Amino acid sequence: MDPPKTPRVCLDVMLLLVVLGACQGRDPDSGYVTCGSLVKLLNTRHNVRLHSHDVKYGSGSGQQSVTGVDSADDANSYWRIRGKPNETCQRGVPIKCGQAVRFTHMKTGRNLHTHHFSSPLSNNQEVSAFGENGEGDDLDVWTVQCSGTYWERDDAVRFKHVGTSVFLSVTGEQYGHPIRGQREVHGMTSPNQHNYWKVMEGVFIQPSNEPLHHDEL
Repeated sequence: MDPPKTPRVCLDVMLLLVVLGACQGRDPDSGYVTCGSLVKLLNTRHNVRLHSHDVKYGSGSGQQSVTGVDSADDANSYWRIRGKPNETCQRGVPIKCGQAVRFTHMKTGRNLHTHHFSSPLSNNQEVSAFGENGEGDDLDVWTVQCSGTYWERDDAVRFKHVGTSVFLSVTGEQYGHPIRGQREVHGMTSPNQHNYWKVMEGVFIQPSNEPLHHDEL
C-alpha cells in the first residue's frame, strides 16, 4: 500500500507549483545554493538527474530505489535541501562547503540514504530513499564537497556520505523493467569523474523571498 500523502510533502508540491515560474531564473546577486531550496541535481559525467519514485529494490535493502534519469521535466527529480537531524539549517542561508545536509525527495518525503548493501547492477554501495515524512536516521546525512567557502549554483560538487564515506555516483549501468533505461545511482569509495553533481532546475530560497510560510527545516 502506498504511504499516505503527508502535509510536508504536499506543502513542497504547492511551493513548487506556485513559485517555480517566478523563481527559476537565477538572481545574479544570489549565486549560492541555500537551505530549504528545491533542486534537481545533474550528474555531469553521465548527464542524468538524481531521481526517485515509489518503486522498491527487488534485492538488497528492499527500500525505495534511487536512479538517474535523462528527462529534465520529471517532477520526481526534485529534492529539498535540509539540515542534518537535530540541527537547524536556516531557510535561505547559503550552504557552506563541507556542511552536512540531507536531501529529501519532494514527492515521497524520503531521504537520500546509503548503507552497507551492494547495489543491484554494479555491486557498489546501494543508495536508496529512506524514512517517512522527511525523518529517517543518521545514514541520511551527506557533506557537500566543494572548493570555495559556499556551494555555488554553477559549481560541480561531490556529496560524501558521513556514515560510510562513499561518494554519490553514477557509472552508467541501466535498469530493465519496470524502470527501463534509468541509471543506477550508488556509492563509490573513491572520488572520481563519476561523482560530480551540479544544480540545475529549482526553486532557490532566499531570506527575503519566502513565497509560502513553512515551519523550520
